[in-house]
Amino acid sequence: MERFAVLRPHLEEDVPLTEAARHAGVALRTAERWLSRYRQTGLAGLARPARNDADRHRLPADLVAFVEGMGLKKPRASVAAIHRRIGNIAKEHKWPVPSYSTVYAILADLDPAMVTLAHDGAAAFRNRYELIHRHRAQNANAIWQADHTMLDLLILDQTGKPARPWLTTVMDDHSRAVAGIMVFLGAPSILNTSLALRQAIWRKGDPAWPVCGIPDVLYVDHGCDFTSKHLDQVAASLKFRIVYSAVARPQGRGKIERLFGTLNSELLPELPGHLVKGKPTSEPKLSLADLDRAAIAYIANTYHIRVHSETRQTPLDAWRGKGFLPRLPETLEALDLLLVMHAKPRAVRRDGIHFQGLRYQHPTMAGYVGDAVTIRYDPRDLSEIRVFYRNNFLCRAVSEEHAGEVVTLKDIQAARRMHRRSLRTTINERVARVVDFLPVQQPKPTTEELRPPSRGKKKLRVYQED
Repeated sequence: MERFAVLRPHLEEDVPLTEAARHAGVALRTAERWLSRYRQTGLAGLARPARNDADRHRLPADLVAFVEGMGLKKPRASVAAIHRRIGNIAKEHKWPVPSYSTVYAILADLDPAMVTLAHDGAAAFRNRYELIHRHRAQNANAIWQADHTMLDLLILDQTGKPARPWLTTVMDDHSRAVAGIMVFLGAPSILNTSLALRQAIWRKGDPAWPVCGIPDVLYVDHGCDFTSKHLDQVAASLKFRIVYSAVARPQGRGKIERLFGTLNSELLPELPGHLVKGKPTSEPKLSLADLDRAAIAYIANTYHIRVHSETRQTPLDAWRGKGFLPRLPETLEALDLLLVMHAKPRAVRRDGIHFQGLRYQHPTMAGYVGDAVTIRYDPRDLSEIRVFYRNNFLCRAVSEEHAGEVVTLKDIQAARRMHRRSLRTTINERVARVVDFLPVQQPKPTTEELRPPSRGKKKLRVYQED
């Protein structure tokens, strides 16, 4: 373009080339050569031609190949070590000894992908340089993705102690809309996954969050909760397929990982107890229920109504599309039986069914005393159980002690721990009182004390060798 600026007055304003060249401080012969190139090949003719021997080293081909081979050999050697080794080899073969800068230039010209494959292995090469296919489902609810992540946040557990929560998210691949979430404490489990799927599949109470339905495909990783038989049975009953991502290939889960990054960067910094490099920036104050409400409010009121940078639509508009009717289970009760209810074998006793320290009764069980039945229960609410006899629904048995109350399995476990601690405290107090009334026992004499006193100073033994 600088050379074209010299020729522009002559080409566009009919200024003599001699005057244009003198005004630009360029020799007339040079300006004539530029003008000839421009008229032959256009603007590209004014570019400086590349040298024919560019990127070529004036060294024997065998020597260059040896330097390149040393640069690809494992373990990785430094340029200085390779240069010293090349000097000895060049003298043996009567080659010119290359300088350090020449060896460095040869190694720098190696293909970075080839160097990565040679030194770091196939996995590193695949993650950095391998071509990937960006897939997007054609329709809403065609593919859902589900995954877990530990949040950079501290909340207060039931005992008031700080703990890091987990988040399970179910996301629609086509629209990037969030279908369901579940926040919990402790390691991921099939129960937490089932609860997230329950919220994702069934209709929400909030009209601002209409995403629901049964997907055609559920795309997950190889976590033990995703590979469980329970989830396989749910998929067979609800008629959707489970597709597992390739092992050690995180690229296929990039969309849901990006959603996790959005939550960590936008939602969590606004909450108390946010962690930065493992350290809280403020005191944790939220409970698990508070965090659940905050996450749902962010998804429904911020994330779903904001235009996505890749789809160029809001997640809600992309999910609605031109309008469709999502597949839904017949009833929420049928969905709960598949997803949430855990089955346990039990026997009907004369006073009802005993389970988790509670007693459940129903008049229907009067004709089944002594028979084996199967109970299904919701770990979030143990105030009632559902009784099945030979795979047929029998009744709902209620715990009279907690009728009308919600008793979770965690509540019972916490009560058990408190009961054990109370008993242990009582035991220690009573043992301490007994010790106060017992006579003080004299400590047993040691071996040194039982040994008779010496009558004189022992004589040092001297051996003949000394």
